[in-house]
Amino acid sequence: MSPLIVLPAAGASSRMKGRDKLLETLNGVPLLRRQVLAAMTTGCPVAVTLRDADAERRAALAEVPVHIEPMPDAGEGMAASLRRAVGMLIDGQSLGVLLPDVPGMAGSDIGVVLEAFRGGSEQRVTRASDPEGRPGTPLFLPHSVARLFAGLRGDEGGRGVLKGREVELVRFDDDRATIDLDTPEDWAAWRGASGIPE
Repeated sequence: MSPLIVLPAAGASSRMKGRDKLLETLNGVPLLRRQVLAAMTTGCPVAVTLRDADAERRAALAEVPVHIEPMPDAGEGMAASLRRAVGMLIDGQSLGVLLPDVPGMAGSDIGVVLEAFRGGSEQRVTRASDPEGRPGTPLFLPHSVARLFAGLRGDEGGRGVLKGREVELVRFDDDRATIDLDTPEDWAAWRGASGIPE
């Protein structure tokens, strides 16, 4: 069974000064839509967690056949999305987590990490990293580890669950797996360096 890839997209973009980082466009495509489509190229089932009232993000996914998981408890932080992700798993299914605000990750890159996970018989956590080994996104987790996310609270994310566990790093030759863009200044700098137009 293929892993379920979940994009936790229920955050508030609070540092973007009124803009929404997941609606920033790349070649005319909103980032959230772009990353969902990238995840779908793997052939895995894909789901997105969204706040109930987030009409603009929902509109960005119009006509994309992806499962949208409503998040009435989104204000709690990342833990709420990860708990919901565990609740969507079936029959011992593995879990992939792709942060949607990392625009450098293409579908082919996600596929490389997925194949490394499958090559390890899906028994250990596999995660993308930069050349120095700084962990990034995506990461894939066997069901036995993913289910521990069910106990998370607050905005801690999954660090506590992963601490002390063997993690296979798939090292990319740049920061595409780790660079997240949280402010307008971050976006301006990245656009200037990448040359990718709006």
